[in-house]
Amino acid sequence: MNHLGTGRSRGPNWILRLHALVVYAFLYAPIVVLVVFSFNADHRNAVWKGFTLDWYVRLLNNETVHRAVANSLKVGLVATLVATVLGTMAALALSRHRFPGRGLVGGLVFIPLVVPEIVMGLSILTFFLTVRQPLSLYTVMLAHIVFCVPYVIITVRARLAGMDPSLEEAAADLGATPWETFRLVTLPQILPGVVSGALLCFTLSFDDFVITFFTAGVGANTLPLTVHSMLKFGVTPEINAVSTLMLGCTMITMALYTWMERQRSDG
Repeated sequence: MNHLGTGRSRGPNWILRLHALVVYAFLYAPIVVLVVFSFNADHRNAVWKGFTLDWYVRLLNNETVHRAVANSLKVGLVATLVATVLGTMAALALSRHRFPGRGLVGGLVFIPLVVPEIVMGLSILTFFLTVRQPLSLYTVMLAHIVFCVPYVIITVRARLAGMDPSLEEAAADLGATPWETFRLVTLPQILPGVVSGALLCFTLSFDDFVITFFTAGVGANTLPLTVHSMLKFGVTPEINAVSTLMLGCTMITMALYTWMERQRSDG
């Protein structure tokens, strides 16, 4: 009977493994093809004609790509810094203070997360047009701050929810000022959540296309916009190379984010 039970248990396991393999192949096969064909010697990218690094060498000499990378880094870093500060302050206010409408404000935080990106882009563009703000790289930064702040609020609030409030109360009883309590007690406890939110913000900002498309002015091309403009000439190995570099940057950032999340859960 034990052998029969073992045989029955192995059958579903193999089915589940096969199903998982098919799902992973469906999800990641396009990415693998993109990376592989970024090293293709055929400039038309139709068939494999050998290995080459020429397309990556071209990127090193492509001033348009250089400017796009610089713009993406500027937008990502500024949006991450500002969104992290604002999001952390908002999370502290929502978690540690009671005020009229706190529940409503806490619910409104989730709206940018569920609203379609095209709606967010159009609404932010309409706002800039209403206040007669010319579109530029700065409007892209402002737009990215808007949709990044909620992610920081959520990650920091999750960290605050697992923090013992008695630590802050003990610091206050010992004569610490609110700033000293935050700097010496609260911040070290929530720092993993703050860093996780910042990494997530940078990843989302660096890869964003839709909202950037609506809010970027002339000469404010980021890397996703540059890749989109390059597609007018077809899918070439050079585009695959740019996309591979973006993928690598995103994977590194998300790996750091995942590691921080594990540290947060273990702590």
